[in-house]
Amino acid sequence: MTATARTGLRVAHNPVLPGFHPDPSIIRVDSAFVVATSTFQWFPGVALHRSTDLVTWERLPHPLTRHAQLDLRGVPDSGGVWAPCLSHVDGVFHLVYTNVLGYNVDGFYDTPNFHAQAPSVFGPWSDPVPLHSRGFDPSLFHHDGRSWLLSMQWDHRPGRQRFAGILLQEFDRDTRTLLGEPELIFTGTDLGVTEGPHLHHRDGWFYLVVAEGGTSWNHAVTVARSRTPTGPYQADPAGPMLTSAGQPGLELQKAGHGSLVADEDDRWYLAHLVGRPVDGEGHCVLGRETAIQRVEWVDGWPRVAGGVPATSVTVPDDYPQPAPPTPAKLAELGPEWQTVRRAPDPSWLSVSERPGAVRLRADQSPASRHDVSLIARRQQAMTTTFTATIEAEPEHFQQMAGLIHYYDSALWHWLQLTHDDRVGRCLTLLSCDHGTLTDPLAGAVVPWPHEGPVRLRAEVDHAELRFSAARPDGPWQRVGPVLDASTLSDEHAARAAVAGGNGTAVEGFTGAFLGVCATDLTGRRMVCDVLDAT
Repeated sequence: MTATARTGLRVAHNPVLPGFHPDPSIIRVDSAFVVATSTFQWFPGVALHRSTDLVTWERLPHPLTRHAQLDLRGVPDSGGVWAPCLSHVDGVFHLVYTNVLGYNVDGFYDTPNFHAQAPSVFGPWSDPVPLHSRGFDPSLFHHDGRSWLLSMQWDHRPGRQRFAGILLQEFDRDTRTLLGEPELIFTGTDLGVTEGPHLHHRDGWFYLVVAEGGTSWNHAVTVARSRTPTGPYQADPAGPMLTSAGQPGLELQKAGHGSLVADEDDRWYLAHLVGRPVDGEGHCVLGRETAIQRVEWVDGWPRVAGGVPATSVTVPDDYPQPAPPTPAKLAELGPEWQTVRRAPDPSWLSVSERPGAVRLRADQSPASRHDVSLIARRQQAMTTTFTATIEAEPEHFQQMAGLIHYYDSALWHWLQLTHDDRVGRCLTLLSCDHGTLTDPLAGAVVPWPHEGPVRLRAEVDHAELRFSAARPDGPWQRVGPVLDASTLSDEHAARAAVAGGNGTAVEGFTGAFLGVCATDLTGRRMVCDVLDAT
């Protein structure tokens, strides 16, 4: 963050939410901005951040923390929570979201949408009620005492346009039910792939903000307007409000999927996603991130300067500047930590059995889509170091625990403490690329006869990953060759089909995580204590 006293302005540097934080929905309540972003197969569901000045952001507790609110077991990679929308009206926070159970680009999408609500952004959040499965990217719009649900519509029929337009249907907040039948209000522009709708009102106009072009290099934010919520909608004749398509020199790529917000002085902003390649081949290891842009109104249309994403944005100095958030201790498992597909449960995760540590009971492998004992947090910088100290006693080659650089069940690199019949306790490496396992040590192992804790380290430098290990009071020892971190990206995930829940998914939508994973295929549920992780 940068203070600029001479101009009375401060600067927010994009992305304001670095690392995997896609599909932002932004609102302003009680002089604070709150952003909700997608979490896909990661639990708890929906990431929330709050800021009073758009510069310093505080991570809030997740709203979907119970299995009854979000069942992710078995969802495909990059399934789960897509594009949540957070809104606030009459003192109540509303959250609508999709839990994608299966998706096939040439067939069915199973996309049940849900509604939850709470009196505070901190909760308690209600159990969800089902809405429909007509499509994904749900959004709620409130105006003059009424509410409407928007979503894109998916058409599975062969020969039809898959992205079939934007639906609008009235929603009764008291009964939490949909009223009447949905109306198709917008079929998009020539960019196609129309999704991610958000509806806003200003000066007698209803502004429909949608994502178009697909959530990659041709991504864009398109705006259309109408005098009524149901349309007809006219697209901005100037073209997309924001895009980085066709401009490879921009630092922020993939700009799209936006949501508008205004403060009390009618100063408007756009929250949207971006991607930052770590190499010349366009791999965005950090995933899709959240950025903020200033918005000006020109001839009744919201515009971003130049129509491209800026890397920094000035914000008014009259916004209160908060103190930096205090990092949580490991054993508190703050909201920066997530698990994959399963809710934290004493049967596999405890923060009390060994005070000051997180205890994992080893379970299925990281290739599983069910019960994986893994805690991790987002990689948020292109160059970063992650260290963890663990203690485990593997007695069989099918027992292993260690530091993992993880994208999804088919893409990861894992430094393991395990057991080898030849040398006993040892360190090994295992990589997974589209489900195929490889051994970067080519059959060798690193003997590790030292009892007690072991320190493990991952150093990521753009597309390069290096693992090291050390005794608690000893020097670092490099383990294995330099590994290819670019495989942990949406772009690499899209290169080969990965089995989905109801078909074949050919794209990835998440980002790299760093954490600790413990696996025990013997059924003995080996204990792995995570003593620290930074």
